Amino acid sequence: MSHNKVTIIGSGPAAHTAAIYLARAEMQPVLYEGMLANGIAPGGQLTTTTEIENFPGFPAGIEGSKLMENMREQSVRFGTEVITETISKVDFSARPFKLWTEFNEDQAPILSDSVIIATGASAKRLGLPGEEKYWQQGISACAVCDGAVPIFRNKPLAVIGGGDSACEEALFLTKYGSKVYLIVRKDYLRASTIMQKRVKSNPKLEILFETVSLEAKGDGRFLTSLNIQNVKSKETKDLEVNGLFYAIGHTPATQVFKGQLETDEDGYIKTTPGTAATSIPGIFAAGDVQDKKYRQAITSAGTGCMAALEAEHFVSSQEA
Repeated sequence: MSHNKVTIIGSGPAAHTAAIYLARAEMQPVLYEGMLANGIAPGGQLTTTTEIENFPGFPAGIEGSKLMENMREQSVRFGTEVITETISKVDFSARPFKLWTEFNEDQAPILSDSVIIATGASAKRLGLPGEEKYWQQGISACAVCDGAVPIFRNKPLAVIGGGDSACEEALFLTKYGSKVYLIVRKDYLRASTIMQKRVKSNPKLEILFETVSLEAKGDGRFLTSLNIQNVKSKETKDLEVNGLFYAIGHTPATQVFKGQLETDEDGYIKTTPGTAATSIPGIFAAGDVQDKKYRQAITSAGTGCMAALEAEHFVSSQEA
């Protein structure tokens, strides 16, 4: 039976930043990076991103998978033990906390004095025909991450969604695209009044109400158009766009912690504002699993740092 000072669950920027800080503090962290946990390879959502141009320190940009490879290498260099297994069951009712992987659910649990949850979230997709083929080849779920890349500059773009996030992403894209379509299934926007005003007053933005997307089309390499349909008239047409951005929400990877930690109505782990502390002392959350607003690699890394410093302080105070 292993007993860790700090166990980190996750494999993205938050998890590895926490690991680097804890390893350098000689806390011997153990990081469970998962085996296709949440349907994503170790490294998290960044492994599905091609070029990252907004992470500080890389003026020429860096591929998402390479950035995560570097972070993992740095974690290991300072002494983090990385285990490629998925945590599938936990018991946070008492300390030391108990965790099980998918391979040892019937065996003795892993014990841990503190746990950092950095399991992330995954963008909701529509599952359109052609979506898989053109994912990251014209289709994305993060305009802020990908909107400025060369393939989208001065090209027609589309955003699917009708809430504040969709409006924000559409407005952001007007800086780069020649025209931006906001595709909304209903005949109204769910966004706040101020966001609606901004969208409707932007000359580069056109709202297509009562419209659904049917298929993503391309030239074999990149997205070139989107087949859309008016839900009332049933009329279909090909909308010429070189970029398609989903803004229909994210799903936090919190199912395994259900009923044990306080979450919001969407399943995101609640943390005390300004900290990484959850509803259970000794359990901390970092990255997209607790952040539904920013969802950036750099903010995830920042909360990973916070979680590490707080976990270190917690463990030290228990030992004193």
